[in-house]
Amino acid sequence: MKKIILTGGGTAGHVTPNLALLPALKEHGFDIRYIGSYQGIEKKLIEGAGIPYEGISSGKLRRYFDIKNFSDPFRVIKGYQEARKILKAYKPDVLFSKGGFVAVPVVLAARHYKIPTIIHESDITPGLANKICIPSAAKVCCNFPETIPYLPEDKAVLSGSPIREELLKGDRLSGLQYTHLSPDLPVILIIGGSLGSVRVNTAVRSILPKLLESFQIIHICGKEHLDDSLIGLPGYVQYEYVDKPLKHLFAAADMVISRAGANSICELLALRKPHLLIPLSAAASRGDQILNAKSFQKQGFSEVLEEEALDDESFLHAIQKVYHQRENYIHAMEQTHLNNAVETILNLIEECIKP
Repeated sequence: MKKIILTGGGTAGHVTPNLALLPALKEHGFDIRYIGSYQGIEKKLIEGAGIPYEGISSGKLRRYFDIKNFSDPFRVIKGYQEARKILKAYKPDVLFSKGGFVAVPVVLAARHYKIPTIIHESDITPGLANKICIPSAAKVCCNFPETIPYLPEDKAVLSGSPIREELLKGDRLSGLQYTHLSPDLPVILIIGGSLGSVRVNTAVRSILPKLLESFQIIHICGKEHLDDSLIGLPGYVQYEYVDKPLKHLFAAADMVISRAGANSICELLALRKPHLLIPLSAAASRGDQILNAKSFQKQGFSEVLEEEALDDESFLHAIQKVYHQRENYIHAMEQTHLNNAVETILNLIEECIKP
């Protein structure tokens, strides 16, 4: 039996593409195991999918001063030794890494045993963890044309991001029934990322009376971000988090307002959902969401409103623009070839394990 180890963790974005690969890997006869951190978000997600999970020690590699910089290298070394032990016992044919700092010791251990590794980089510019891992990789997959110059020419593959198959199987009527909304008015779905966004939530609620004149709103606002004063407001429903019914909410939505995390926007692309992106500001991140959003805007997939320019007037204007020009965005998204990521990555995996 062909054997593969998947790795990646730290955030849901480093796990969901791995989850998206599982059905195809199983269909092609792979025995699958996962290496992540002891108690990271990946542990719960992977065990919930029924995949054998091995935890290792992990530490974060920082570009800034932190007292943990003195102890984390020892955690990485310990994780490397643990990863070597797992790889030696399991003897995988190939490793697929979605990144995050837990992946670093696993990729380096695979290099030690000459196990071919495929890496996936979600953002336009590779993060520090993937920069360390790229020299050990056979191939490096990416989501954006702008990423190619940052990668070794003989390793770069423009693949897009693997999308969970179940997201493509949503039903509009089921979404409307779940939310108790009407089929007679257009629906906007608002997603602020896995933890929610206070800035986006505040902006949405500021223009809510105006929005409800023309739209119904599904607002996934993040844990502990519900507004009790708005419960029961006609045309507006809010949730802290939505799991399995999310596919139906996407199906019910006529447009989406979202942050610009790479996996999120690739899902919107695959679903052909007209959308407005509000990327996380450079002041609160390394600026990767801004670059992601600008790439999608350049390709005609998205309208972008940067956080610094977010006020009631600009927000309403951008929403109206996306809705009224939605057919143009859908047409642009239909022209891309970046919706076969699972097939592309699976072919690379098979190529790596050929004699």
